[in-house]
Amino acid sequence: MTFLKKLSPIRFKGFKRAWPWVALALIGGLALARWLSEPVPAAQARGNAIAGSVFDAQGRAVLDADVVLYVNGERDEPLAEDNTKEDGSFVLFLPVDETIESAHIEINRHHFEPYAWDAAGQELADLRASGSLILDPIALERSYNAAFWVATGLFLGMLGLIALERLQNTLAALLAVALIFVVTFVGGAFSESLYIIDFEHALRHIDFEVIFLLMGMMIVIGIIEETGIFQWLAYQAYRLSRGRVWLMTIILMLITAVVTALLDNVTTMLLITPITIEIALALGINPLALLFPALMASNVGGIATLIGTPTNILIGSYAGLGFTDFLGNLTPGVLLAEAALIVFMLLWFRKDHKAAGAGASPALLKRLEENARIKDPLQLRKALIVMAGLLLLFIFGERLHLTPAVSAIIGAVAMLLVVNPNIEEMLGVVDWTTLVFFMALFMVVGAVEEVGLIGTIAGQIRSMVGDNLGAAMMVFTWSSALLSGVVDNIPFAAAMLPAADYLTRSLPGSGNALFFALAVGTAMGGNVTLIASSPNLVVAGIAERAGFRITFIEFLKIGLPVTLLTTALGSVWLLLHFL
Repeated sequence: MTFLKKLSPIRFKGFKRAWPWVALALIGGLALARWLSEPVPAAQARGNAIAGSVFDAQGRAVLDADVVLYVNGERDEPLAEDNTKEDGSFVLFLPVDETIESAHIEINRHHFEPYAWDAAGQELADLRASGSLILDPIALERSYNAAFWVATGLFLGMLGLIALERLQNTLAALLAVALIFVVTFVGGAFSESLYIIDFEHALRHIDFEVIFLLMGMMIVIGIIEETGIFQWLAYQAYRLSRGRVWLMTIILMLITAVVTALLDNVTTMLLITPITIEIALALGINPLALLFPALMASNVGGIATLIGTPTNILIGSYAGLGFTDFLGNLTPGVLLAEAALIVFMLLWFRKDHKAAGAGASPALLKRLEENARIKDPLQLRKALIVMAGLLLLFIFGERLHLTPAVSAIIGAVAMLLVVNPNIEEMLGVVDWTTLVFFMALFMVVGAVEEVGLIGTIAGQIRSMVGDNLGAAMMVFTWSSALLSGVVDNIPFAAAMLPAADYLTRSLPGSGNALFFALAVGTAMGGNVTLIASSPNLVVAGIAERAGFRITFIEFLKIGLPVTLLTTALGSVWLLLHFL
């Protein structure tokens, strides 16, 4: 006790500040020690071998299929066995001195029909002569057993809970994951047909590229938000408009679209919504006349960049698309849609604009001005310099093989070091609920992908569009836009990514067109209904707390025509650009 009293409080304070770096070093050291301690496998002896590869009906490699070889009519003990790798390949090594009179291979994998192969006369002759044999690619047929229907039902149930708002999104996804594991481990113990996916395989489906990209950007945005720059921008928009509501609407939509492209639409609306409500009250109009234009401009504007919408982050990570890929391929279409959206909003709310008061309330105007003051100019300058460097990393980092997630983490750490905020407070701005939602969602989508639902959907779309790339793009764009009105666009995008991947590989000359079509459809579809995208729910929640409730029908009345208009223009751009 006496020894503890003698310890300096300053040292404890210093340790408190340094603990994240100590923890990071400890984790890195443990990982390095584990890597160094792992035994290096001895090289396989080069002898007789049978090699091959296993795929599903869509041509995707099948991972972890059990491949066993029996020879000379023996069925009790296999002579060789292997598991398929990520590319679907397997190698069965045989003893050099083994005399092979017959060869029989069995391949088994959950959710696929068993496959058997027997060596023909010529194949046996080739194996004896050369000591090796390479089989033709093997295609496994799907097995639609009880696991398929249970997983499909749980997936649809999760979407239903999200769409009807019976449970919070994260809780709905976690419930689906829990039930999938209950069916797998409890039901699977009684019947093999109830096996869906185990924990290890479920973890493989989590895209940590998305998780770390979101986490890094949350830290960056949380630090920038503390400077008051967003409130300052909104107030400047009011000053530029000089109280003219129609001009204020245009300026606000443009600011929101640009900020969304640089940050993301959820964060943008969290920052813009409160100040927009205050501006509307100062102008004497219904805040919804400004909130709807800003919100829908945000959903459309986010399409232009990798980090603009959560759906783009999902698509970019899955397809290996970078910041400049979205910027170069989708920006012209986004500008076209935004221009049409501005005209639409001016016409839709023209009565509100005419009914606006001649001037702002002096008290509210003073409040706006006070809220718009930059809290710490030095901190703002530092934050903007780091943000500019982060954007450069996003744009040029691909040439250095920096993934967006790595760039985001570098930017977050640089922001923490340069701006030097309270580390515990900044980690508190990370929306852990959203990150857990994404991880649970990845596991649920991975489960329905494992049982074959996604492959079945992809096969149906493929048979419907044939070899017509334009038709495939339109199917993806419009189905995504309309169905996102029923289902939150994030889980819908996650579910459709494997289907887009299959069609991309099977349609000649498609490039990444289908992934961009999915990006346009899901983001435009975020404007259909109140539950179609996360920013909609964010705005509705803030507006309701301020006394202005947005109903489902009210949102649909404006959201549906907006979606039809912007999706049509986005489709035109996609066809012109990719065909």
